[in-house]
Amino acid sequence: MLVATCNVNGIRAAVRKGMLDWVAQRQPDVLLLQEVRAPEELTAEILEDFQVVQQAAELKGRAGVAVAVRPGIEVGKTQIGLASGLSDDAEPPVDTGRWVEVYLPEVDTVVVSAYLHSGVADDEQKMAAKYAHLDRVALRLDELQQQHGRVLVAGDFNIVHTALDIKNYKSNHNKTAGVLDREIAYLDDWFGQRGWVDVHRQLVGAEQGPYTWWSQRGRAFDNDAGWRIDYQMATPQLAETAVSAEVDRADSYDTRWSDHAPLCITYQLG
Repeated sequence: MLVATCNVNGIRAAVRKGMLDWVAQRQPDVLLLQEVRAPEELTAEILEDFQVVQQAAELKGRAGVAVAVRPGIEVGKTQIGLASGLSDDAEPPVDTGRWVEVYLPEVDTVVVSAYLHSGVADDEQKMAAKYAHLDRVALRLDELQQQHGRVLVAGDFNIVHTALDIKNYKSNHNKTAGVLDREIAYLDDWFGQRGWVDVHRQLVGAEQGPYTWWSQRGRAFDNDAGWRIDYQMATPQLAETAVSAEVDRADSYDTRWSDHAPLCITYQLG
């Protein structure tokens, strides 16, 4: 089963720039999208060849995540957002459009499309919202581990894990959101004590990158001055079935359809 995840940076713009050509060529079985920024009905219309489960953000023009599954693969129970699994409280509007779960009974696997807050290092309010959301995510990760053996949480985490995951580590470390020690501590915990596996890193080993996001400013893409902030994070039972990983980096700046590149991983599921 080929699982692809990508922050599309607005699905309408991505389609105009060639996203559907990539989908037709790549033929993912499961497509996990973030920052869709479109109503559910429009996303379903665009991805008409898929079964689509989506949460649009309450804040118009923001966030939005979707899980798209090829026909022929049964879609089971779904969960929209984090609130229902954790408490009776509704998610704050800024947290909506960030978490969708779909159970695939034929392969006994839960797949999650996640778009975690980006944050702004010198904005206490935005960072507080990010940390509060990460705390809720951590609780849900524990629940999922208790309920299922095979779970995949994939998407734009907006955090680099180590210096291998960003070209300019020293100039950004503890200065830029996504490279703050307090943020990185969440990934240390998830990939450490909580037992989740960074599947991409597991497959490529301790090499620099491969990056999945490049700033639109300057010549970041041309110079490959990127960040690896898009993940496929799995339980060990699922991670051991992963056989290959590729980042579908565009050939040139002007052929990109998003500022992120899709991360594609193949799993051998029985």
